[in-house]
Amino acid sequence: MSEPQQDPHPRHAAAARAPPPDTCTPADRYQELFVAVQQGQVFADSKSFVDCAPRRPPRRILQDYRARCDRPGFDLKAFVHEAFDAPQPADSGFVPLPGQPLAERIGALWPFLTRQPESHPVHGSLLQLPHAYVVPGGRFAELYYWDSYFTMLGLPGTGSGSLVQAMTENFAWLVDTYGHVPNGTRTYYLSRSHPPVFALMTQLCEQRGGAPAREYLPQLRREHAFWMAGEQRARPGCPVHRVVALDGGARLNRYWDARCTPREESWHEDVATAARADRPPQEVYRHLRAAAESGWDFSSRWLEEDEDGRPSASLATIRTTDFLPVDLNCFLHELERHIAVLAEDAGDASLAHEFRARARRRAAAIQQLHWDPVQGCFVDYDWRRTRPRHCVTAATLVPLFCGVATQGQASAVAQAVRARLLAPGGMGTTEFFSGEQWDRPNGWAPLQWMAAEGFARYGLTQLAQEIRHRWLTSVQTVYAREGKLVEKYALRPTPAEHATGGGGGEYPLQDGFGWTNGVTACWLATPD
Repeated sequence: MSEPQQDPHPRHAAAARAPPPDTCTPADRYQELFVAVQQGQVFADSKSFVDCAPRRPPRRILQDYRARCDRPGFDLKAFVHEAFDAPQPADSGFVPLPGQPLAERIGALWPFLTRQPESHPVHGSLLQLPHAYVVPGGRFAELYYWDSYFTMLGLPGTGSGSLVQAMTENFAWLVDTYGHVPNGTRTYYLSRSHPPVFALMTQLCEQRGGAPAREYLPQLRREHAFWMAGEQRARPGCPVHRVVALDGGARLNRYWDARCTPREESWHEDVATAARADRPPQEVYRHLRAAAESGWDFSSRWLEEDEDGRPSASLATIRTTDFLPVDLNCFLHELERHIAVLAEDAGDASLAHEFRARARRRAAAIQQLHWDPVQGCFVDYDWRRTRPRHCVTAATLVPLFCGVATQGQASAVAQAVRARLLAPGGMGTTEFFSGEQWDRPNGWAPLQWMAAEGFARYGLTQLAQEIRHRWLTSVQTVYAREGKLVEKYALRPTPAEHATGGGGGEYPLQDGFGWTNGVTACWLATPD
């Protein structure tokens, strides 16, 4: 196996010269103060404290807390609000114009969701970036990995000066600086990544007139090395980090997180979940964190199934790291295929040969383990129990989106989707109502995009257009009634004209909203 190139592209040379960034998380930095704030729920949202900006050096804040916390009458809430600036909604300051057409509203929102590097607070959890970037909105005031690809689809402008180019540069810089793309640009996200879509970003950047994808080959290889770290040491039944070795020599991937503590941005929620479980808390925390890396946080997809294939109703049964997700392995197949193409264009025959072989082996393993001929769809695989999962989810569309399916499989998936997932308002997420946000009745912009593009790729244009039309109707209906673009939509079995914003999960429905804006703007700008 050839080693990933370590020399960054010249445009990223600053990352190699810069001093190591401060990667201390709020829990690391504030120690017992952090626990006291989260345990005492000083803020209604666990994410608020970890996003606060300190008004004085963090070490001094901790010293002050230790000196004062045991005094009679100490007011923790007052202390925190005196020592920190609380975060503001990402799109605060935006004043909507009543009656504004949907496409114009999205265009007007982009400047309010765009951040400049120089605006980052000192000593906060936010990671410094070299170029402008777009955040999702609401409580999400930082750059997110897989969210950004779907946001970038609808960003205005082309060429080297566009936000698409700037965003791609930021992700390359993150790989150069940290060795991977973190879940989001906060120090508390550095222990995990997100669905690996950087290869798709480089292709989009080139299509929009930005840098050629071949200029990001070093970063693409380094991202692949991150996901495959430890592959030589993995053995059947004994995975290493994100790599799971299977009988017969195949190696596929799972989601993972380097830490096994409560997520700092959801500390109170994770502690409560672990308390309901019948296993060590550290095990539950690892599974929760791994699900956050998947982007599907949370879903019945990651929960224990009974003998009839029905998932548990309790998040405390979560088993994310025991599963090989079909979408993750398709994204990694696309990464391997893309590296092979770029290596061949660069004249590196050896590298091209290696990654073509990797892509072939992964595609064969996906066919062997993830295809369920009885249900006619792709499913996740339980490597610990050596059997496929029963539940059908919208992840079944990613093999079509990434071109891993056969034509016959695509036709079978279309039948399964019509029977089990398609709703009046768009593409459903799963078949189950669990109260988690990545389950029924919610629909999400990235799933609509991958479903429509996947079916179109295999010539199933009627279903592709139907999903697209139903989704746009949902977005337009909520916008006309409430003047909002939201993170997710409830696709209940009612006419699409009755669509509402989605619910469930750990936090209230968020407005903004990056990937809804991106997918909607792209579809509004292009004919069926």
